[in-house]
Amino acid sequence: MFSKLLHLYNVVDQTVAQISKQFADEVKCRPGCADCCHAVFDVSAIEAAYLASLLTKEQGEKLKGAAQQALEQFTRVMENNKNPAEARIRCPLLGPEDTCLCYGGRPVNCRTYGTPTVIQGQGHVCGLSGFDKGLSYPTINLEPLQQSLYQYSVDLFGPEIGNQRYPLALVILEPTKFRR
Repeated sequence: MFSKLLHLYNVVDQTVAQISKQFADEVKCRPGCADCCHAVFDVSAIEAAYLASLLTKEQGEKLKGAAQQALEQFTRVMENNKNPAEARIRCPLLGPEDTCLCYGGRPVNCRTYGTPTVIQGQGHVCGLSGFDKGLSYPTINLEPLQQSLYQYSVDLFGPEIGNQRYPLALVILEPTKFRR
C-alpha cells in the first residue's frame, strides 16, 4: 500500500543527503534542530495514512492535547488569511527534547526543509541554513513531488479524500480517517 510512497521518500532522502554532503556548511539540520517542526504546512492523504499507520493508539492518546492545540492554531492561521510561511506552530509529533516522535514517517516537507527548494517557481530555504541569497545552489522542486503524492492519495482514497490536504494534527486526532 505504501511502496510508491516509500520509494519517493527514499529518492528524496538520497537527494537531500547529496545536497547535505556537497553543502555541509550550509545545511544546518542536526538532531535537536526543530525549526522545521514549527513551520505551518499540511500533508497529503497518503502521507497522513502512512503516519497514522505508524502511530500506536497509546501514542495518539498521549499526543491528543498537543494535536488539539496545533489544530486550533492551524485553523486560526488559515481563517485569518495569514501567510503560513510567517506563522509558527509546534508540531504535535515534536517530542520533549525537540526530536521527532515519528521521524521515519515524516512527510516530504519535513524531509526537504533544510535544503533549497522551489515551490511555484520561487526559491525557499530554512532561515537557519547557511545558503546565501543571490548564489546558485541545487534545489529540490517540490511540485512534481506533490503531484506524485496527490496521485498516490487519489489512488488510495479516491478523489474526495485523496485530492485534499490535511493538517498534521488531524492524523493524531482522527487516525481512523486515514487508515486503510
